[in-house]
Amino acid sequence: MSITSVTRGLLLAGGLAVAAGGSVQAAGPAVEYPSLNWSFNGVFGSYDPAALQRGFQVYKEVCSACHGMEYLAYRNLEEIGFSPQEVRAIAAEYEVEDGPDEFGDMFLRPAIPADRFRQPFPNQQAARAANGGAYPTDLSLIAKQTKYGANYIYAVLTGYEDEPPPDSDVTLAPGQYYNKYKGAFGMAQPLWPDSVEYADGTPATVSQMSQDVSHFLMWAAEPHMETRKQTGIKAIIFLLIFTGILYAVKRKVWSDLK
Repeated sequence: MSITSVTRGLLLAGGLAVAAGGSVQAAGPAVEYPSLNWSFNGVFGSYDPAALQRGFQVYKEVCSACHGMEYLAYRNLEEIGFSPQEVRAIAAEYEVEDGPDEFGDMFLRPAIPADRFRQPFPNQQAARAANGGAYPTDLSLIAKQTKYGANYIYAVLTGYEDEPPPDSDVTLAPGQYYNKYKGAFGMAQPLWPDSVEYADGTPATVSQMSQDVSHFLMWAAEPHMETRKQTGIKAIIFLLIFTGILYAVKRKVWSDLK
């Protein structure tokens, strides 16, 4: 491919920053985003560990060039099925600043599982300078910044077309691209077929990669969703049983008073 992972990351940075802010909208009626059958939907829904791991790979190889995830530590990756050994190996690929040492100087060392994800830029000014003045959105909570959640992220990543349809009133300025869900966009398409090579052999289509990274970002924004659902189900079962007991006691008490 002619586009590098870093370049894809830069493009994705600008696009998701605009997407989250909603500053560029398609003309006409309200946009209807696709509604996918996510495994985590519904009362009994749960995250798919395989999809989460693939989504992390997309984030790591494409998104992380510009987007940070400040609320995640490498050890959190054990929650999506990576072994402790794998997490240590993933963390060790990065260097983080530590210190001061005995001389009062800061120094770089390999990251450990307890470290938070390394930020792509040292500060906001450096991030803006590298992205034409735009500040890349932190992706930790992006799936919760819109009521459409993972569907929104999937739509943004898969909504690119070569040009607006003939009946559209969207006009593209130089350096803009057409996204059928967002209109004129200042970001080129970030994901292309085989942008990543999945470790599990899954074909890396644009749709598949978009689903996987959306799945991963939903987990990052709501990692305790499964526990919350399980707690709610247990509470409902308890209330049903307790209601049944109260009803039986009530019948017993009133039958004795007759």
